[in-house]
Amino acid sequence: MSAFASVLGQHGFPPLARAAITALQINVGKVCNQACHHCHVDAGPKRTESMTEVTAARILSLLERSHGIETVDITGGAPELNPNFRCLVAENRQRGRHVIDRCNLTILLEPGFGQLAGFLAAQNVEIIASLPCYTRENVDRQRGLGVFDKSIEALRALNRLGYGIDERLPLHLIYNPLGASLPPPQEALEADYKRRLWEEFGIRFHHLYTLANMPLGRFAAQLAREGKQDAYAELLASRFNPQTVERLMCRSLVSVSWEGRIYDCDFNQMLDLSEPRRRTIWDISSFDELAPAAIATAAHCFGCTAGAGSSCGGKLA
Repeated sequence: MSAFASVLGQHGFPPLARAAITALQINVGKVCNQACHHCHVDAGPKRTESMTEVTAARILSLLERSHGIETVDITGGAPELNPNFRCLVAENRQRGRHVIDRCNLTILLEPGFGQLAGFLAAQNVEIIASLPCYTRENVDRQRGLGVFDKSIEALRALNRLGYGIDERLPLHLIYNPLGASLPPPQEALEADYKRRLWEEFGIRFHHLYTLANMPLGRFAAQLAREGKQDAYAELLASRFNPQTVERLMCRSLVSVSWEGRIYDCDFNQMLDLSEPRRRTIWDISSFDELAPAAIATAAHCFGCTAGAGSSCGGKLA
């Protein structure tokens, strides 16, 4: 039994399980035009892992036979760099599914991607974009020199298309701390973001999502260099909030890797922490087969339940 499972039991919860699947998160690979310090995927320009056309086609085929999935959440790396990205978007939108693009913003300015924002708007894709601060210094320190200015330019381009203004074109931003601490209250920080981005840059967006940094990948390496691994693990565990458990994203989500391996969430995917049968998309005939099912847990799960909680959609409690 994992330490996380033990804490669940102490609070009267049964082992974590998935009851039904309403969302599929597809990680199309580790290729990215950025190399952020907090990245749990270890993505970057030198990575080559990328989903093939055969794997993408198999996912679409399985979705045709899956009846409960309403949302397809595409992530990476920079998911837009995968050659199958537009096909995954268009095919799912044609079938009425809600599609989310986990966008780093600067990809919209890369050579050859000038029409990408227009494509996303035409498909009514929800954009959840990384912007870990509203100041140049903090963003560039975490994500690379010049990233803040490019992000502001990309946000302005999205606003011109109606993103962040039109309810049919949702634009949400993601905040995560610079170091080994929990995010501040989401509502208050959202108000600060909206005020600063509007007053200084004329930028609008719908909501801010606060996420805790997961002790995985590049951020785990940073903690090790600073000698803060144990302290951060203790912080997450000590701030366990039972009110977050019912809304954990893994209870209704399945994650698929660029290779087609099946996991409970993107974080488990990065640890290669899968179900005992270690199934792939070629071992099933529908995603509906994956529920109900037990969820694999480990110490990193405290990152989703600490404080107000943390998920791909922001706080949980």
